[in-house]
Amino acid sequence: MIREITDISTPELAVYASLTEAQLRNDLDPDNGIFIAESPKVIKVAIDAGYQPLSLLCERRHIDGDARDIIARFPEMPVYTGEREVLSALTGYTLTRGVLCAFRRPAPSDIQAICKDARRVVILEGVCDTTNIGAIFRSAAALGVDAVILSNDCCDPLNRRAVRVSMGSVFLVPWAKCANPEKTLQQSGFKTVAMALRNNSINLDSPQLKSTPKLAIIMGTEGEGLPTRIIDEADYVVKIPMAHGVDSLNVAAASAVAFWELCHVL
Repeated sequence: MIREITDISTPELAVYASLTEAQLRNDLDPDNGIFIAESPKVIKVAIDAGYQPLSLLCERRHIDGDARDIIARFPEMPVYTGEREVLSALTGYTLTRGVLCAFRRPAPSDIQAICKDARRVVILEGVCDTTNIGAIFRSAAALGVDAVILSNDCCDPLNRRAVRVSMGSVFLVPWAKCANPEKTLQQSGFKTVAMALRNNSINLDSPQLKSTPKLAIIMGTEGEGLPTRIIDEADYVVKIPMAHGVDSLNVAAASAVAFWELCHVL
């Protein structure tokens, strides 16, 4: 159902304009939470993964262009449209690909369920940068990670920017949040791998890591790294060998290296 935007203050458009990420999540009523996906390609990945679209915000020129297939699949879905200037006034920014879609948030996943048959998972501890979250999910999907487990203080993987940076990979890899993911996974038979520099750190390409049936790779915050407690309790402390005296990589870059080394051999 195509609806021309005549008033950007219309309540139905609030999800694209005035609601914050926290309001979209609707923490007090999770069954009615919403997230926003940007660009036709990412929106199609979400739909193909089974996510439920609620409405579309689309530049007029994309109705018969990049968004045509999406609109055809959901003929009863409201499609709000206007020129680029109208949409920019509504959202407060210029749409990179001219199309946004509001989706119903899924029910939270159970960590035991998504890790039941997993062999390689990543635990993210306190990673708050949405760009890093999106990049980590993209690497996880590409390089064979079976699940992503986030501590409760990580940012939301369904944040609009995280979704966009991941190119929709947040819809492809199962994920869950957990208060104490390391202990939970150790109790489920995983050996934990803390990515950190210590005197007892072993190299990432150590044969004992590759031969371990179930590994949980723990990645820390962008600035401080992993807490001492988590490193002390890990089964392995692992470093990425580096040249020129460089001692660390951005968490997104480090995760890609670790995933390649520990996951692609399976």
